[in-house]
Amino acid sequence: MDAASQLLPEVPLTEARRPVPPNAPPSTGAAGGPATAASAAAAAPAPAMDREFIERNQIVERYLSGRLPPRGALEFERFCATHPDLLDALGLPARVHAGLRLLESGGKPAPWEQKKRPAWEKPPVLIGFALLVVILLVVAAVLAMQIGDRGRKIAALEQRIAEQPLSPATTTRTIKLVPARGGPTKTPAVLVGGGPVQFADLKIDLAWSKFSNFRIIIDREDQGRVAVLHNIEKDSNGHVRIAFNSSALGPGNYDFTIQGLTWRGEPVAQAWATIAIQR
Repeated sequence: MDAASQLLPEVPLTEARRPVPPNAPPSTGAAGGPATAASAAAAAPAPAMDREFIERNQIVERYLSGRLPPRGALEFERFCATHPDLLDALGLPARVHAGLRLLESGGKPAPWEQKKRPAWEKPPVLIGFALLVVILLVVAAVLAMQIGDRGRKIAALEQRIAEQPLSPATTTRTIKLVPARGGPTKTPAVLVGGGPVQFADLKIDLAWSKFSNFRIIIDREDQGRVAVLHNIEKDSNGHVRIAFNSSALGPGNYDFTIQGLTWRGEPVAQAWATIAIQR
């Protein structure tokens, strides 16, 4: 392979090397014999880079299209560095401008222009997103702590309800309760608790009733039935007595329904009362 074909592998062999006339004497080597084709090609000088060579072999077109070998491109760049006026003579600026116009018409950015970054890649957006993530992490941590504390409180309350602790009464309080005869009441007639635990002794005045045995139904307002006490007999003073520890009942209002029992055990409504329990 001769030097021209190494520089420009696409150039036809007839353009890179001139044919030897048939009647020309054969060249001789160091020993005086005929030289081989390989030694002749190696001894041939590299073609000179000039304007004629550039135009004849379309160096500019091949350089711009990327088809020029690396060695040829290097030689062409060196030649242009020492002969800058050749660029104008070859019309290279006009070709570059034409290419830029094509890029602009096609909506493509110039090679030296930086591509527009998406909005989410811009520094302000990234910083804002990072701050939002930090805030969300802090809020999540606070909520997790609150939920953990609330869970522990709920567990403690559930355990307390399951165990139903009963505090010892320090005092005994006798309470005379006069029930209503006209119907159920929602206003507490008496308040129990609110301080030290008491042992409340209720005396329900039923002296006016003709019945001697009674059934008392106790309901907690807005919750449900607490107890049903059967066959409670009134004493000689006409009182029906009920005693209880004030810590045995939760805070709230309790409705009492008092029914007299016939000799057959049939209930007959007699009176109603409401008491309030405080802790």
